[in-house]
Amino acid sequence: MDKIRVLVVDDHAIVREGLRHILATQSDIDVVGEAANGQEAITKARTLRPHIILMDISMPGISGMEATRLIKGELPEIHFLALTMHDSYDHFLEMLRAGADGYILKGASGADVITAIRAAHQGGVYLYPSVAKRLMADYLARITTEDEKASYDGLTEREREIVRLIAAGKTNQEIANTLSLSVNTVHTHRTHILEKLNLHDRAGLIRYAIRKGLIAE
Repeated sequence: MDKIRVLVVDDHAIVREGLRHILATQSDIDVVGEAANGQEAITKARTLRPHIILMDISMPGISGMEATRLIKGELPEIHFLALTMHDSYDHFLEMLRAGADGYILKGASGADVITAIRAAHQGGVYLYPSVAKRLMADYLARITTEDEKASYDGLTEREREIVRLIAAGKTNQEIANTLSLSVNTVHTHRTHILEKLNLHDRAGLIRYAIRKGLIAE
């Protein structure tokens, strides 16, 4: 089985070394390179073609957000996990818009980072638990519009189940297994959900799920 190829991007050498040491203990993960800034990340993404990039947000020069945006535009098959000290709603949304598949605080355990890498590689989404809790609380504090309520009420019960599972970071295959459906059926439901909610991508669906309080603490 092919290993998950990971590129670690952080402007602090000690952080990169720590992550490399943690990931080296996993037989299914291979750290193929490191980068100390956004420009170096772009260059190494092109040459190394990793499956996953652990991307620090705050770096001098080209920021992690901008580097993510640029790499994702050129190499959409690469998955990104934001690695950051910031647990703010604005930073999360910016990285989500840039193309990130997960958000990990630097205080996370090695096990959390490994879980996030595997989830992203399988097409899922990973939110560090405290971030998910805070984001949900922040969003639920905002007024939910009648249009949002109506749109959710317009989903079938099966579609609501699928929205909840997507919000929990499940892949299409995992959703299919949970609901005893085929992967193609899940994909069809997902397409219909996006159409009904007038959304265009997974990022929009995740933001919607947070607003509705569908991401578990």
